[in-house]
Amino acid sequence: MVSADGRLRISSGSSFEALAGYSRVVVDGREVFVSGTTGFDYATMTIDEDPLAQARRCFANLSDALARAGCTLDDVVRVRYLLTDAALFERLAPLFGEVFARARPAATAMVVGLVDPRMRIEIEVDARRPARADERGPEGG
Repeated sequence: MVSADGRLRISSGSSFEALAGYSRVVVDGREVFVSGTTGFDYATMTIDEDPLAQARRCFANLSDALARAGCTLDDVVRVRYLLTDAALFERLAPLFGEVFARARPAATAMVVGLVDPRMRIEIEVDARRPARADERGPEGG
């Protein structure tokens, strides 16, 4: 449902979103903002210990969230990787390159403390929804 400010807010259904006052995804026109997304399997609320498995799950969760906003990972224009250890970047970078081989978004990697000690990575993305036919100019662009 679009709010009075014209933004569409999409929830993952997590009770934590209401508690902490945020949305999984906010769509503002063609701009799509996805909150930091972790490697939890939201169906079972479990998380793999392996950072690579967590990163793969992050991308699956992001893909699901983007799809609800009419996007794919190929529409991502900005990505932020939040890692708990700088050494993880070298291990995970090939996966990042594989996932974003087409989109090639602007990227930042940061070493941070995450709110759950089981989490080794959190990924946040911004995307731009493809223009619909009725939004394109007379030249089709």
